[in-house]
Amino acid sequence: MTSFTSELILARLQALHPKSIDLSLGRIRELLARLGHPERRLPPVVHIAGTNGKGSTLAMLDAMLTADGRRVHRYISPHLVRFNERILLGGQPIEEGFLADVLDECERANDGGPITFFEITTAAAFLAFSRVPADLLLLETGLGGRLDATNVVPRPRLTLMSPISLDHEAHLGRTLAAIAAEKAGIVKPGVPLLSGPQPAPARAVLHARAHALGAPLQRAGVDWRVRPTAEGMLFLKEDIRLSLPRPALVGEHQLDNAGLAIAAARALGDLAPSPAAIAAGLRAARWPARLQRLAGGALARLLPEEVELWLDGGHNPAAGKVLARSLPELARGRPVHLVLGMLRTKDVQAFARPLASLAASVTTVPVPDDPLSQDPGEMADRLSALGMPGQPAADVPEALRRIATGLSGPALVLITGSLYLAGTVLRANG
Repeated sequence: MTSFTSELILARLQALHPKSIDLSLGRIRELLARLGHPERRLPPVVHIAGTNGKGSTLAMLDAMLTADGRRVHRYISPHLVRFNERILLGGQPIEEGFLADVLDECERANDGGPITFFEITTAAAFLAFSRVPADLLLLETGLGGRLDATNVVPRPRLTLMSPISLDHEAHLGRTLAAIAAEKAGIVKPGVPLLSGPQPAPARAVLHARAHALGAPLQRAGVDWRVRPTAEGMLFLKEDIRLSLPRPALVGEHQLDNAGLAIAAARALGDLAPSPAAIAAGLRAARWPARLQRLAGGALARLLPEEVELWLDGGHNPAAGKVLARSLPELARGRPVHLVLGMLRTKDVQAFARPLASLAASVTTVPVPDDPLSQDPGEMADRLSALGMPGQPAADVPEALRRIATGLSGPALVLITGSLYLAGTVLRANG
């Protein structure tokens, strides 16, 4: 183990490149070559891109495979509380000493050259994954696909595409078709592509890309279907009919994510989990800050006992629509009070518009310690234009105290708008 801690190394790596987002494969390819090409020595890879639902899909697929006795590695971003969450080895966050070692090795190999934080930490993750045996690696793209640092794996076992919507337009394009073209960059010749439900422009792009590369394409709603039932859900594919429990993850949209995870599980051939393991995985899967109830902790205690506190990291228009579909069932007639913090790179009106008729109040807060945080007062003004009078607060605890003083009975409070905000909430709640 090196004498450095991972926190010190990560802080240094943040300063290697002036841009936090600069999509390219050249820098990481050069670094991986210096490291002996660990990306060529990975376990079989399932590579997933998309806008919403990537993480939930991977969490369910991971749980299914783990229930079947498989050893699974996982790479995700961003982390919520600790960087170690990004690199899971056999279901456990990478151990501190091992993380420090691979980060130090990458830093020395890079030798001060320009490289983004995501690129060099992805290289470190590949080093770790190449050195610890596993049956599968579930690999989530960071932002796009074509030029994403994860897109150096020569031939994954499968590629998955969760629903595509508008997000990161400054980097990926201003239209659904342009964004889909970037994300479809993970598709490889002859490698099966499984796609969740898609809007028509994205669907057309994925179909054309798969056809051009000879990648067998399976699509939600065409090659498989999921249906809710009184007891759970049905997965239907050709002559296959699986009666399964509903996902433990909350929200109707998780049925679609579950469908993609089940279809991927069944497409893994010799690594495919049994139906019993698929059912167990749906029950066991957890994914923090995606309609997560905070049933205890320092922040939850700021509210009366009859008030539920929920957390969701959604931050784009599609996520706002998903929340609008899920909240009525969660609230069960109780008033819903929003605590909203977002980055300046996000459109607060587009996110909040679907929620306008559901929210009894909105309190806007900054995203702590983030220079891109939207000003709470400016957010409140933009929300007022939607008929959602917002009140700015200095932070989440102040927002919760203010909401608590105005309550006269059961209610639901939802903190949302940013995964970075969600991470600070989880840390503060304990």
